[in-house]
Amino acid sequence: MDLQAKIEELYAREGKEFGDEYFHAFEEFKAALNEGRVRAAEPDSTSPSGWRVNGWVKKGILLGFRLGRVVEMMLAVAPVSPPATSASAGGDTGATEWQFRDKHTFPLKRLPHDQNIRVVPGGSSIRDGCFIAKNVTCMPPMYINVGAYVDEGTMVDSHALVGSCAQVGKRCHISAAAQIGGVLEPIGALPVIIEDEALIGGNTGVYEGTIVGKGAVLAAGTILTGSTPVYDLVRDTVHRRAGDSPLRIPEGAVVVPGSRNVTKGRGKELGISLYTPVIIKYRDEKTDQAVRLEELLR
Repeated sequence: MDLQAKIEELYAREGKEFGDEYFHAFEEFKAALNEGRVRAAEPDSTSPSGWRVNGWVKKGILLGFRLGRVVEMMLAVAPVSPPATSASAGGDTGATEWQFRDKHTFPLKRLPHDQNIRVVPGGSSIRDGCFIAKNVTCMPPMYINVGAYVDEGTMVDSHALVGSCAQVGKRCHISAAAQIGGVLEPIGALPVIIEDEALIGGNTGVYEGTIVGKGAVLAAGTILTGSTPVYDLVRDTVHRRAGDSPLRIPEGAVVVPGSRNVTKGRGKELGISLYTPVIIKYRDEKTDQAVRLEELLR
């Protein structure tokens, strides 16, 4: 059986006893996730959204939670110190141990030494079973969950979250306190997609399978959900989710937080406005110049 068939078959079984075949298949599957050989969603030119959900991959992740036992894990952290001298050799290393508890099937991810991935000290965590490409920079404290895919040259900034199965492209900047939502269930639901070279501003939130197109810029404080209408002042249209088609922010769009007036009923009487994101422009030379400044941090 190929890997997909193994996962599908084991996931469909009902039972509480798990033999070696479960764990062998899951470890093979998790290695493929870690190496980026399988993804929860991937580009698909035949799909209206440009992306295809791989439901069997989500089943594999859920299988790992089913197999896992909650265990105590210890992380030993040695302080940076000068090379030992004859006077200091053999002394106390001063290592600090951090305790945490999680399913034993999803420990912290081991990062390859040859990929130039930076994880700056200060409380960040990357869960096993996600793909982190070369030259990714992680600023503390941040968190990347299982099933996520973070492509080359991206920066995940302080207090940012990349949720389960979220897909982040090349040379993106996920700014401080940004929340990139993920989704494991329902199995067929599209996770959040951030395409190449997008800039996700600070304190933003992207949820419910929203797709942020290549090169788009979300200004600080912008919130996008599956049911959020986005008013495009440049093209005089409204972008929204329709049926199975997710909300998609066009390539190169610059989105800022805005508001619109309630036009009827008690809301109108009270002068209430509702939050709405607004596309005020598309990327130009001035925007690109501002975005280039981000590269100095990498």
